[in-house]
Amino acid sequence: MRIAICDDLPECLQQAVQAIRECTQSLDILIDTFASSNECLQAFRKHPYDLMFLDIEMPELDGISLARKLRECSQDVPVVFLTTHIEYALDGYEVNALRYLTKPIRPEKLSEVLVYVQRQLENQRTLWLKLQTGEVCVPVPDILCMEAQNQNIMIYTAQQSYSVRYNLGDYENELAKDGFFRIHRGYLVSLRHVKSLGKHDLTLDNDIVLPVSRTKEKALKDALFQYIREEAL
Repeated sequence: MRIAICDDLPECLQQAVQAIRECTQSLDILIDTFASSNECLQAFRKHPYDLMFLDIEMPELDGISLARKLRECSQDVPVVFLTTHIEYALDGYEVNALRYLTKPIRPEKLSEVLVYVQRQLENQRTLWLKLQTGEVCVPVPDILCMEAQNQNIMIYTAQQSYSVRYNLGDYENELAKDGFFRIHRGYLVSLRHVKSLGKHDLTLDNDIVLPVSRTKEKALKDALFQYIREEAL
């Protein structure tokens, strides 16, 4: 997740960065800070961010005005305003602000924002598959599991299956942050689609039962419970 923070006060920038770091220990994030609204806008135009934290009261261009210009570039980027004056909240409706956070930032409120945005990004994740007939884009949340078949990988969704030449270990590394777990040398499953756990197997949403290696059973339970806890936040 790429995050930008714009605030003309260095101490506020530092506090915001520290608060985000403390709330995102399990997330892969990059934070850029800007003391100038114009510099922030220029940076966004070159490479858009996934989440913007904007101070409202800034000298050259206030946060609301900056958000208006950001909306000219993107209607979708989440904008969170940082302020000591909550009466500005009504002004945020015109720029579709995601949230207002009062200074100093409260960790529980910040965590709600970060978890929400992370889930939105995960739901937008796609995987490009190279098939014999061409390329197809598959949403990562739609993938139930993957199965190794000799030199090919079968990728299953609720509606379709795809055969690609790839390595299951590479998919395991690529999709670890999307909640995928290697339950067996031949299977990689999406934890979001696990319906139930058996003694030595599991059942997916489509009622397919897959074997779980004995050496993976404890790690699978730990990973599944951790995934459920994070989803419940």
